[in-house]
Amino acid sequence: MHDVIIKNGLVVDGLGTEPRETDVVIDGGKIVSIGSSTKRAKKEIDAKNHLVTPGFVDLHTHLDAQIGWDPLLTPISWHGVTTALMGNCGVTFAPCKRDDREFLASMMETVEDIPKEAIMDGLSWNWEHYGEYLNEVEKLEPAINVAGMIGHCALRYYVMGERSIEEQATDEEKQKMASIAGQAIDEGAVGFSTSRFLGHYIPDGRHVPGTHAEHAELVEIAREVGAKGALMQNVTNFAGDFEGEMELVRKQAEKARVLFSHGTGRTTSYGDKVDAIVSEMRSDGLDVNAICIPRASGFVSGIQATLPWRGGAWDELDKLPFSERVEKLKDFEFSNSLVKWADEHKSLISPNQIYYLGSGEKPNYTGTIEDSLGAESKRQGESPAQTFLRISRETNGKALFTLRFFNQNIDAVAKAISSDFCLPSLGDAGAHVGQVMDSGWATFVLTHWHRETGLFTLEEAIRRLTSAPARILGLKDRGLLREGFRADINVIDLDSLSESMPEMVSDFPGGTSRFIQRASGYTATLVNGKVILEDDSHTGVRAGTVLRGK
Repeated sequence: MHDVIIKNGLVVDGLGTEPRETDVVIDGGKIVSIGSSTKRAKKEIDAKNHLVTPGFVDLHTHLDAQIGWDPLLTPISWHGVTTALMGNCGVTFAPCKRDDREFLASMMETVEDIPKEAIMDGLSWNWEHYGEYLNEVEKLEPAINVAGMIGHCALRYYVMGERSIEEQATDEEKQKMASIAGQAIDEGAVGFSTSRFLGHYIPDGRHVPGTHAEHAELVEIAREVGAKGALMQNVTNFAGDFEGEMELVRKQAEKARVLFSHGTGRTTSYGDKVDAIVSEMRSDGLDVNAICIPRASGFVSGIQATLPWRGGAWDELDKLPFSERVEKLKDFEFSNSLVKWADEHKSLISPNQIYYLGSGEKPNYTGTIEDSLGAESKRQGESPAQTFLRISRETNGKALFTLRFFNQNIDAVAKAISSDFCLPSLGDAGAHVGQVMDSGWATFVLTHWHRETGLFTLEEAIRRLTSAPARILGLKDRGLLREGFRADINVIDLDSLSESMPEMVSDFPGGTSRFIQRASGYTATLVNGKVILEDDSHTGVRAGTVLRGK
């Protein structure tokens, strides 16, 4: 008997070829045949009227800490992701000297909103070098596959200490960093990551190590990384030095494969400018790629989360636990003080960029300007704060809103993620856990950009979720449904597929709260041939592995 047969599903192979109804047969964690089978299996999955796709590849997560206490790697494992890339944005936990552990944990807290106490208590810290960190991750037996990159911040601090924060590296230090990066790749890292974004700080307010590093430093590292066939991941300072940052991307791409984080402006002009420059690089034979969150994004706001106003009575409300916040909303005098303050002060973002996610089970991520808090308050003859508080009272404080800081123009987003060089991604799973929830981005691609708008054909949507990111990551036997490939597979009921409403839970070490988001429509998810998710729920099976670059 075979191990698993997925029968009668619409097989979408991830390569972009036309889907066909057939069977997928699995033995020993690999696909052994794709075609009609009359044999039996220990596990048979009826996929009639369902999609059968490769597992999704998430190129941008910060699960480096969370994996220590949540080996199921939620929420992304609820959304068809079977391989996750950790170590993005330069912030990692290795290499690390014993005395530097608290510094790296504190930096991860200020950059990615992951509680320092959870990091210190939730990880073994039984490593110094990056390969040793991966060894510890393997012991955790994750539910899905994970790959990791060595981060510039940790690497620079390891080599330069305190000088790494504000000083330039000597030629000897540059060479040493490149050598250690190469050693990390030999030990299993799939690449190197760096951040030049001016919004990333250490606790004392200075920028993270590497933010202002000379181009020559990153080129030296890229030379070593590229020689080993690995990836250079970048968070850029496009807002401050667009031309210089694009030139740095080119310099790195002349040595290695490059991935950078992309976003859109309020019109398509910014994306067009990026597209033109990257297209020229690619026409010159450089392997430059980007990822972009496939919808408007920003803080998840509400009485249980980030409040849209700060100061005055709003700060008083913010200090209370959720149950007491809800009770405070019923206090007429206190509510009036909230409204008065909000009417006299600006919110974190314009009310025209604040959107109610709705009262149903499925969040509404695609509202137009007429659906904004600003527009709704005008229709009701209220101030934005009055409308926000009224909806919050009517839902017992459970109402959630999106503060759309990023990707506000949906047409610009569509154009960006349709380009040859840019893939939908950037969900930031594991980071900003009480502020942002974009881990359902892959589900959104299938529901909105394929099923509802037709921007992508089915085969193209799946290609952009599977084989395209797998290629960037350097995976040789994943991302496709093909004989001999690893059996990372989704069985999906496309008609019922949806993201669930984000919800706040307190399941981090120390009771820290975070947002999670479940999904509907994932009939099964297999990792290395084993069913880890069935009818949208985890089976308890943890079949993932550490995917090492060497």
